[in-house]
Amino acid sequence: MITQARVAIVHDWLTGMRGGERCLEALCELFPSADLFTLLHVKGSVTTLIERRRIRTSAIQALPFAASRYRYYLPLFPWAVEGFSLDGYDLILSSSHCVAKGVRPPPGALHIAYLYTPMRYIWDLQEAYVGRGRMGPLSRPLLRAITGRLRRWDIAVNTRVDHFVAISRHVADRIRRHYDREAQVIYPPVETTRFHIADRTDDYYLVAGALAPYKRIDLAIEACNQLRRRLVIVGEGQEGRRLRRIAGPTIEFLGWRPDGEVAHLLSRCRALIFPGEEDFGILPVEAMASGRPVIAYGKGGVTETVVPLDRSMFNVQRSELQNVFGVEPRTSTGVFFYEQTVEALIQAIDLFERSADRFDPEALRAHALTFDRSIFEKRMSAFVAERYEAWKQRGESAVGHAQATQ
Repeated sequence: MITQARVAIVHDWLTGMRGGERCLEALCELFPSADLFTLLHVKGSVTTLIERRRIRTSAIQALPFAASRYRYYLPLFPWAVEGFSLDGYDLILSSSHCVAKGVRPPPGALHIAYLYTPMRYIWDLQEAYVGRGRMGPLSRPLLRAITGRLRRWDIAVNTRVDHFVAISRHVADRIRRHYDREAQVIYPPVETTRFHIADRTDDYYLVAGALAPYKRIDLAIEACNQLRRRLVIVGEGQEGRRLRRIAGPTIEFLGWRPDGEVAHLLSRCRALIFPGEEDFGILPVEAMASGRPVIAYGKGGVTETVVPLDRSMFNVQRSELQNVFGVEPRTSTGVFFYEQTVEALIQAIDLFERSADRFDPEALRAHALTFDRSIFEKRMSAFVAERYEAWKQRGESAVGHAQATQ
């Protein structure tokens, strides 16, 4: 039985509650006795459910300014994660968007990697990080210099993973392309019960999340600058200073806000603007759970969660919609734009404003419920249990064969 297995969960770092940490929280609930390993833990930065876990950190924890400047230690991350001793554990669950999947499992242990994405800054989205104005004059050449070594390591350590689980078909395609491995798709958990449909909406658009380069929040700012629309931005990150410089008088930065306040802001906004290419994107599902539409760049994981208003622009047939969403969606839940330009986003906002009465809040919420946390828990627990039992039976069979031949 899997309840008798000794389980270790390995997560990249604990510095705040973002999408990956929401998934980690669900994994901690599924495996309540598991120990947690992470490169770095900023105490108090994640929920109580995670904080009260037995947390073991790496050598990165002791380095100068690690809590705020840990990204500068990227070249050391492979060495740090390989330094964890997992002797005695039967099941390793890595929760990874960086190096956690490269942990060394002990001989005979089963390793299942829940992958949010192959490392963005060394694969598909490197230019989004090193582009003009996004990294300092020292950081940019450093990242370019170590990319080749990190890619080689990233490919080599895949032999340490027995089974990959991807958060979307989009990520599964990346895993196949970069690692030549297949992955089961299990969508991340969305806490739909935290969100509600408000009795009214206010006159603002919303952007939320880490202010990272690939999220292209600059597009939302420039579009709302030109349209003179109110834009509320929730979050902080390395792009914060640059984004504040380009913001006009209709742009409001709130920094990080408690979950309850974010839920309130989602329920009252005209729409969520989601201009980056995301691997899945929990936030758009949260917006739909609040009965609010999504204006999104029509690429990446969002194409698996948001049903665009003009399906002819989406360029899929009815059978393909059924394949993506399980059944053909009965409602549109947002508007897509297909070029990451200010002009394309402005056109999408204009289309939304001309069509706002076509979005039914109750139908949007019903669509979001198909991604509820309970569904993640059922699928993930079943997948892990099935793979663990198969691994255990193979081990027992091998032992029995060895004894029979003695």
